[in-house]
Amino acid sequence: MVLIIIAGSVAFSQMLAFTQASKGLVDATMGLVVPPIVLIIGMQIILLVLGCFMDLVSIMMITIPIFFPIIKALGFNPLWFGILMLLNIEMGPITPPFGLELFVMKGVAKDIPMATIFRGIVPFFIADLFHVSLLVAVPQISLFLPGLMK
Repeated sequence: MVLIIIAGSVAFSQMLAFTQASKGLVDATMGLVVPPIVLIIGMQIILLVLGCFMDLVSIMMITIPIFFPIIKALGFNPLWFGILMLLNIEMGPITPPFGLELFVMKGVAKDIPMATIFRGIVPFFIADLFHVSLLVAVPQISLFLPGLMK
């Protein structure tokens, strides 16, 4: 199943490149009358929701060809957005009620009720949400060490 999703996402990204649909999407996005940070937050919410249902590689293969041209056009650092993207994709599988890793935990700990598993993940989810919010508010936190490598 995962290989079918990856094959489909590769075909999707090739189609976007061939038809130059990414350019049209960037032009449409630049025409919106919203602050760029609202677009970033919207993209992060999309990644979080997709992370509940799909695996990491499939999400990246589908969303990178769509999101990265927009990020470049808005003038944001692609490394910063990549870090945000990975953090949000990793938060998805632990997000109740559809997080895939929560059901894996239920399979391992069969005698623990699902509500207890949901309550147990909340502090970790809140910490991750705070971490992502901090990186959105202060991008230099994630760009400090890579900046030293120049």
